[in-house]
This record gives sequence, structure tokens and C-alpha cells, in this order.
Amino acid sequence: MKRRTFVAATAATAATMVAPSIQAQTLPAGPVRILVGFAPGGGTDILARIVAQKLQIMWGLTVLVENRAGATGVIAAEAVAKAAPDGNTLLMAHINSHALAPALMPKLNYVVDRDFTPLTLVGITPNLLISNNDQPAKTVAELVAQCKANPGKVSFGSAGQGSAQHMALESFKLAAGVDTIHIPYKGSAPMLADLIGGQIGYSFDTMTAATPHVKSGKVRAIAQTRAKRASSYPNVPTMVEAGFPNFEATTWYGLAGPGKMPPAMVQRMNEDINKVLLMPDVMEKLAQFGAEDGGGSAQRFADFIRTEQVKWAKVVKDSNVKLDS
Repeated sequence: MKRRTFVAATAATAATMVAPSIQAQTLPAGPVRILVGFAPGGGTDILARIVAQKLQIMWGLTVLVENRAGATGVIAAEAVAKAAPDGNTLLMAHINSHALAPALMPKLNYVVDRDFTPLTLVGITPNLLISNNDQPAKTVAELVAQCKANPGKVSFGSAGQGSAQHMALESFKLAAGVDTIHIPYKGSAPMLADLIGGQIGYSFDTMTAATPHVKSGKVRAIAQTRAKRASSYPNVPTMVEAGFPNFEATTWYGLAGPGKMPPAMVQRMNEDINKVLLMPDVMEKLAQFGAEDGGGSAQRFADFIRTEQVKWAKVVKDSNVKLDS
């Protein structure tokens, strides 16, 4: 209810600032594409489609989700960074493209603060430490014991080299003092298929992508990685509760456009996305996937991105992760 109050207040304030006659001039001309940097079926794709469906009705425009998987979201981000700032091309921005990649890729072809216009934070989710049902570990302690008994042999999948799932794994390796095998994929969906099929054992996957498979019983949830338990997973302990103080590795999503978008359009889009996030059916879906604390102003999202950049730059440095060339 706290989140509902916060977003409602923001949306109400924005509505009083934009007259209806001005609103009609602040939408893009023609179809809108929301680029997603991962394969269909992953967490970023799921949230993008939830929001796109509602914006299409609200705007009376075709709003399409286009998947451009690769480089943990960087390929899609590069495309949006180079697009015209007319609102026709947006990005479901992600921790990978906007916080991890700047720390991991010195030759990144965009500068986040310069080449993007933050619109609205859609949600923050924990990652879920999950396994297929054939794995022996049912608790974090049992998993640590399994890794220590089999150094370099226990496999963890991720959505790609340098992804949020990968960095959560690296944080776990440092905290637990274990060695594992990292298997990168091009998104959560193909990784989850192999996890369910038994080709890999574990993953710190996004709660958004993992939830349908946890609910269906195809994978097992062992722990979650936010400091507090998500309301949709009240019975799954956090990594902190499992004995890892200060362990927090979240995934977040938000809509952004190319740099230098018109301020009036930014304000209109922010207002409308906030309205979407307040719709009861959307709130229910976001809660099911553990996506919380979204909404607010475009400036709030911009400030959040900068904070995340500082945080993950330190983690990357401490873990000494280097991406394959």
C-alpha cells in the first residue's frame, strides 16, 4: 500500500501539470517499439509486454515489443541510444545495460547519462536461487557444502556473461568461498529450459522469469537475494537469513528512450506509465513476479540508475570479473 500511495501521488501531481490540449501533442507519431535485450519469455520481456499492452490502449498507437537478444542487453541498448529522440523507439532498460555494462565494458558504445532519457522505473525484483528438482541441495547451507565437496563442478546458468545473474553468482562465490562452473546463455528463457532439463544445476535467476516455473513445480526456489522477502515469496528465505550478511543482488527494469527526448513528451510518458503501474491487474501481475517499488518521476529513475552504477562498479572491481573478448 505504501507503493500505491507513492505512485498515486506522483501520477496525480503530473496530471495537474499537463493540460489535456498539451497532452495530445506529446505522443510519438506512428508505432512505438519497446526494445528488449533478451529472448522472449525472460523477465525483461514479460514486464515489457505487460506495460506495452496497456500503453497501446491508452495511447491509441501500436506499441510493439521487439526482442534483440545478445551481450546481456547491450545490443538493444545500443540501438536505442542511436535512435531519434522522437519517442518511437524505447528501451526496457535493465540493470545489465545501465549499471553492469558500464563497469564491465570499457569500450561500451554509449554513455548512459548522455545517450538515454530515463522515463519511469517499472520495478525492482530479487533474484531467486533456484535448482532443478534432481539437485541434492534444498538449502543454501547444503548448496555450499555441495560446492565445497565438488570444487569447479557444480554448474550455474545465467542470462549471459556479465549479466545480473552472473554477478549474483560471483557475489555468492566470494561470500561462500566456493568455486563453480558458470554457463552463460542468451537470456533467461533458454537458460531455464536447460535448468529444467537437467543440463545445468542452479541459477540466480530473476524472480520475474523464474516464478512461473517455481509455481508449476518445475524448479525449486532455495533463497531470494533482496534484503527483505518479496510479498509473493513469504516462505523463501533471503540470503541474509541463510547466513550471508549484506548479500543483496537485485534486478530492476525501467522504460527509457534515447537521449534528448522533448521534456513535454518525457513528462507525458512518465505520467502514463505511472497510471499503468497503478492499474489493479498490472499491480497484481507485478506482485506475482516480485517486481516492487516501481513508479515515481523520471528524475527518481535517473537518480536510481546513478546509484546503481556506483554500487555495481565496486562489486565488479572487488570480484575482478573480466568479460570474454
